[in-house]
Amino acid sequence: PARYFDTKTTEPISFFLSGLEELLAWQPNSNDDFNVSAVPLAKRQPPLQSRRPRTLVCHDMGGGYLEDRFIQGSATRDPYVFYHWRYIDIFVYFSHHTVTIPPVVWTNAAHRNGVLVLGTFITEWTDGEKICEAFLAGGEEAFGAVAEQLARIAQHYRFDGWLINIENKLSAAAVGNLPPFLRDLTARVHSAVPGGLVIWYDSVLKDGTLRWQNELNDENRVFFDACDGLFTNYNWKEEQLENTRRQAGPRQTDVYVGVDVFARGDVIGGGFDTDKSLRLIRQYGLSTAIFAPGWVYEHLGKENFLQNENRFWASLAEYLPTHSICTLPLATSFSLGMGTSVFMDGKDEESGPWYDLSVQEIQPLYPEQQGRLSTGCCLQDAWRGGSSLRLQGTIPPGEERVAVRLFSLQMPAPPKLFLTLLYKLEGPQPDDFTVALEVTTWDSGTCLEGNPTSLPEPNGRHYPRFLPAPPPGLAKLLAACHRGSHGWTSRCYELELQACSLRDLSVIVSCQQPSPQETSFTCLLGEVRVLDTASVAASPPQVHSVTASQLWWQ
Repeated sequence: PARYFDTKTTEPISFFLSGLEELLAWQPNSNDDFNVSAVPLAKRQPPLQSRRPRTLVCHDMGGGYLEDRFIQGSATRDPYVFYHWRYIDIFVYFSHHTVTIPPVVWTNAAHRNGVLVLGTFITEWTDGEKICEAFLAGGEEAFGAVAEQLARIAQHYRFDGWLINIENKLSAAAVGNLPPFLRDLTARVHSAVPGGLVIWYDSVLKDGTLRWQNELNDENRVFFDACDGLFTNYNWKEEQLENTRRQAGPRQTDVYVGVDVFARGDVIGGGFDTDKSLRLIRQYGLSTAIFAPGWVYEHLGKENFLQNENRFWASLAEYLPTHSICTLPLATSFSLGMGTSVFMDGKDEESGPWYDLSVQEIQPLYPEQQGRLSTGCCLQDAWRGGSSLRLQGTIPPGEERVAVRLFSLQMPAPPKLFLTLLYKLEGPQPDDFTVALEVTTWDSGTCLEGNPTSLPEPNGRHYPRFLPAPPPGLAKLLAACHRGSHGWTSRCYELELQACSLRDLSVIVSCQQPSPQETSFTCLLGEVRVLDTASVAASPPQVHSVTASQLWWQ
């Protein structure tokens, strides 16, 4: 069927639903299997429910369902990718089709990085009025059937809920049933999808007229009260932020103030001035919804996309609270889910462009310090996948080292950790530098490294012990300890901790001899792993009764 398979290539594709009939007729079927997310939502700290301001990204690009619709990837050159997952909480896939089911590659990538994914239910123009009249004015049975289908779709494809966007005027009967519909949908989503969300877009008012408010007020409050949050329109001024905070009371972080990166209409700031909008929003303790950050790709072009993307998100980082990893193992080769080649163990195995967000790996923080440090992606060389992480920076005169924070962590430390690192130094004198890992722990009087007679480490910094070879029993898993190849250096470490809580994982680049001048370095990171020794040593569960379906022989 053309909905599920590309007519030119027969490859499985992601799809949307048009109109009420398609929504009400939807049933799961075996052609669907490709579209079900295979990656559970990773745990994170703090949890989404915490009261700190959140960041939502609303992805709207070229009508949606572009190369990202190919579930098993495509040979796309210079595709759009998003990888600043540590800085955001919710990802909305937006299009103008009635029911936008997020392409499964996005759900997989976001979930691997602890970010929720919402689809969009939209009605607009006169067709939208007819749809709303049919299901809202029709009463409880009619709107209950729509709510039930939306909740079932989210549960079946394993994404996390819906943005509801009614951009047309409503009859008195239809608008009267809108709050009960939102309450019903929210309850069904919460019960079908643990941690699921329903967010309302600031559009129609309680009397049914279509008039964007750019704030939470008495005209639209009834919809906010019926669901998990409000996404405001983009043309707000500072006094509207103040009104919104007052109106929202204890739910101020459930208001996502809209920022259009394309800066359409009368807005405070978009493009590389988006930080001006965010600064104000955060002053009032509100959440934000960044609309169409694909501006970087669409407006500035594909050529220097990765550099421009890093510059854009670095300009906002001050206003984006990051979230921490809270489970082990942590293992990543930093691959973006795209590349100009496929690398395996440092070797270019297959040249040619590829794009598959499902295989994007866990993404780090991307720290930037003006003139001192930049963190980005390197497509020209990698250990595994399509890219490595490039650290470029300077060690100041007279200093020996610089620390680059890769991940914030928040979990109790197991008694013994194994860590592995693969790196490559570039530049004229790579032998002038050493590269190592540093683990920091939260300050506490009880945290000790090594045996009980050790003294607490100053400021909770720990330098794991270098292992020349992997311990017996782990040799197979940690084969990389002494097997660098194609110019990559491999290192294995061990760290024993007692009563500690993990805080950060950093890479330390040191120069052998402090210099009176500043010293520049470029280091590629190919892979980092942090493993709990006890669970690594345990034998993996056996896999039983594997079945294969949807086979296509060529």
